[in-house]
Amino acid sequence: MSKPRIAFLGLGIMGSGMARRLLANEFPVTVFNRSPEKSKPFAKDGVPVAKSPRDAASQADVVISMLADDNAARTLWQGGSGAFAGVKPGTICIECSTVTVSFIREIAAIAKEKKCELLDCPVTGSKMHAAAGELNFLVGGEPAVLEKVRPVLAAMSKTITLLGPSGSGALVKLINNFVCGVQVAALAEGLAMIERSKLDHQKALEILTNGAPGSPLVKMVSARMMARDYTPNFLLKLMTKDLRYALEEGKKSSLDLETAAVALKKFQSAIDANLGDKDMAAIIETLRGR
Repeated sequence: MSKPRIAFLGLGIMGSGMARRLLANEFPVTVFNRSPEKSKPFAKDGVPVAKSPRDAASQADVVISMLADDNAARTLWQGGSGAFAGVKPGTICIECSTVTVSFIREIAAIAKEKKCELLDCPVTGSKMHAAAGELNFLVGGEPAVLEKVRPVLAAMSKTITLLGPSGSGALVKLINNFVCGVQVAALAEGLAMIERSKLDHQKALEILTNGAPGSPLVKMVSARMMARDYTPNFLLKLMTKDLRYALEEGKKSSLDLETAAVALKKFQSAIDANLGDKDMAAIIETLRGR
């Protein structure tokens, strides 16, 4: 059987690696990015670059979006030049961005009007996982639709987990990321305490990373904090956005996510210190600078 034609929208830190994995697995891919600069490496390699999301989607069996937030994704899906203006009936639309549940419901309704199917498929993992095809897909939608595109997702992933109906993947992703954000904020404060003490910094940090707090995230981010290497793997401004979205979702469930609120305050301070375009590990610099 021939492989489905894919329109990939969004070539940022994660999207570029994901699109490359699809190409490496010999899927026919057309790409689009709002800033043409990020499309140039693909064009150089002979990958078709669409002039608009509509043009990309018009020839596709599967449309995949990987954008920063609700507003960015809405711009690429909707409107006269958006992907929904070009899709054919039967197209499977996959939203991989970290967005709100309400946005998923919004575009799922439009997909239904267009006689298309929508899956929310946000991912866990970072830049290196995207490049290696080792992402974890958190899927919301119909099981039969997932099975149709499983080979597409498999080319980019280590695991694919169906979590429930439409919106389930988006919700679990926001819960996952707010817990991660809280961990990173706590780690920054803990490491700042170590650095201001007379402790052997490396030995004290090893107690944290090799003990109960030593999650893979803590190990990875603490290494970046110690090295002061804030080359983006996960942008600080995106974690700030995810914490904000999680708080909004919590309110809809009558939950006041107090730890998320405190973490958001810490991340917002880093945004105010012009650290938003750096890796989220840069949050510690707001403590070092005091």
